Amino acid sequence: MKTKAQNRLKYLQQSREEKAKQILEIGKPILIEENTYSVPSQSSRRKYLVTYFDSYACSCKDFEYKCKGKGLYCKHIKAVLLFKKIKEKYKFNPETEQPIELIIKDPQKKCCPYCQSEKLIGRGKRRTKLGEKQRYGCGDCKRRFVLSPIKKIKGNAKLVCLSMDCFYKGLSYRDISDQFQQFYGLKLHHETIRRWVLRFSKILNEYSKTLTPKTCGVWNADETLILTKEKPSKSKGTTGYAYVWNVIDHETKFLLASLSSGRSRKSKDAQKVFTEAYKQNGKIPYQIITDKYAGYQDGVRKAFRNWGNERKVKHTSILGQRKIINNNVIESHHTQQKEFHKVRRGVTDVQSYADGFRVYHNFIRENVKDKTTPAWKCGIGIGGNRWNTMLMQSLKNIENLHNK
Repeated sequence: MKTKAQNRLKYLQQSREEKAKQILEIGKPILIEENTYSVPSQSSRRKYLVTYFDSYACSCKDFEYKCKGKGLYCKHIKAVLLFKKIKEKYKFNPETEQPIELIIKDPQKKCCPYCQSEKLIGRGKRRTKLGEKQRYGCGDCKRRFVLSPIKKIKGNAKLVCLSMDCFYKGLSYRDISDQFQQFYGLKLHHETIRRWVLRFSKILNEYSKTLTPKTCGVWNADETLILTKEKPSKSKGTTGYAYVWNVIDHETKFLLASLSSGRSRKSKDAQKVFTEAYKQNGKIPYQIITDKYAGYQDGVRKAFRNWGNERKVKHTSILGQRKIINNNVIESHHTQQKEFHKVRRGVTDVQSYADGFRVYHNFIRENVKDKTTPAWKCGIGIGGNRWNTMLMQSLKNIENLHNK
């Protein structure tokens, strides 16, 4: 009788472990407070709270009636333990344990960039202010070149990544130029750095659009004003400031879309940003939370054909019900975005900087509490040097498009 009970207990524990793996395939546990995780249900939209003080506890009925006081864990606790185990493995051994293949050590094959021949011959070295670079000659087309992921720039990939990191963390172009002069002895004009930031922000943003995040299905949307130096135009009507429309996932904080509309603030602008967010997300959301602006309702209706019997998206306005539901997620993002623009006192190309800041927010900037990026929570996170990884993957993506 005792053996049967032990076998039954062993079977239940194995079953819970399998269900825990299935939960992690649906979504990752999210740290909402210190020692408190929100774990998605396996079969519904419910969330269960897993806490740890002296021991683990869960708000589900399985833990309450079958595990509590017996030293057993439910599937939600096991999901948290498995998630932390995987995270620690990746943290300390990224080359061998990384579940998502987004890091490439050698982004470029040793072949001729002109004829793709692999018959390369060493042709001496080229001396630069950054050091020596190996020069190659092609055995077929007889051309000479230096193998580099980024061609025809004064610096290299490391300096480009460092420039973008410093810029999106608050330094001005002139500050970055002075930093290179002080620490590297390299004279780079601030306009050179500006061209790097604008050029590669666009490249990184285009690559990020090819990745599909795993989101919770609830979006927060809002618009904010950005100070701009763009000249007034009849088409945009820009005079001193521009509207930037943002759509963010409620749980993972992944910024799905960020579009500038100049001085325009109409329902068609809301429709555009919802359409852009839908392209990034890959599926229609379950709910969209907005403020009281009436244009959002029309934007949701037109973007998702959300009318009559075809109504698919629940649109929730916080007007009159702030105690029940709020838009704090998107407001927090706007605080960071305005802090970024405050140092610059106005930008010329609002959309380009919005694209770059979107990449920085999603893939580079780590959350203060759990030390993870929104991309990690969506299953498309990157490790190692995050700027360098994104840049190399973006260049590889462009190369693949050209080869097709």
